[in-house]
Amino acid sequence: MTERFNNKVVVVTGGTSGIGLATATAFVAEGAAVFITGRRQDVLDAAVREIGGRVTGVRADMSNLADIDRVYDAVQQQYPHIDVLFANAGGGDMLPLGAITEEHYQRTFDTNVKGTIFTVQKALPLLKDGASIVLTSSNAGASGTPAFSVYGASKAAVRNLARSWILDLKDRHIRVNVVSPGPIDTVGLTDVFGGGEQAQGVKDFLASQIPVGRVGRPEEIAKAALFLASDDASFINGAELFVDGGLTQI
Repeated sequence: MTERFNNKVVVVTGGTSGIGLATATAFVAEGAAVFITGRRQDVLDAAVREIGGRVTGVRADMSNLADIDRVYDAVQQQYPHIDVLFANAGGGDMLPLGAITEEHYQRTFDTNVKGTIFTVQKALPLLKDGASIVLTSSNAGASGTPAFSVYGASKAAVRNLARSWILDLKDRHIRVNVVSPGPIDTVGLTDVFGGGEQAQGVKDFLASQIPVGRVGRPEEIAKAALFLASDDASFINGAELFVDGGLTQI
């Protein structure tokens, strides 16, 4: 393991499970001091124990602006700046056109779009010049999926935010890139597909459609996120990196 992030300060939102947990773990392993967020204290505490090392958990719903402030207050109590922000908190569920409700729309866009916007905006005073921001979008933002239109639209919005933000942040040399996972074997994906054998059946079908022949693992998204956040990607800005086994390319 390298030490690309030795003594760097990193914030990972939605860091208690799946992609966020794997990415926070990888950052700590490469020398970073990491802050993770989660909505449930018991799950947050468990994630902190699992990651170990220099990790701090802050309970927060990243669609709530007061909670976002509390996250950055916690960072300021220990460090003067942030080197990397991984705006990963998000989620969604499936409803077909004709069944979409206002509550479904608001919950999805508050979590995925509003949360991302204010997670980044409120970090600006703490972000070091030359810092790196990585946003989590989805391959669903670039292709159609039955009953997933609201989620897909929210993730397309996240991808587009990066295009404008690299211009807004040009003078500070802050890079903004996007990682767009395909189907990743997480508890969240299992829940979206109804759990149990039903979810496994959907994942098996998806695996048959993916050129590499399987769904992805959280650790594979973590590697992509760390690359985009690192100096190895110093001339990559405003890009979208699909980590989906080739699914979006066919």
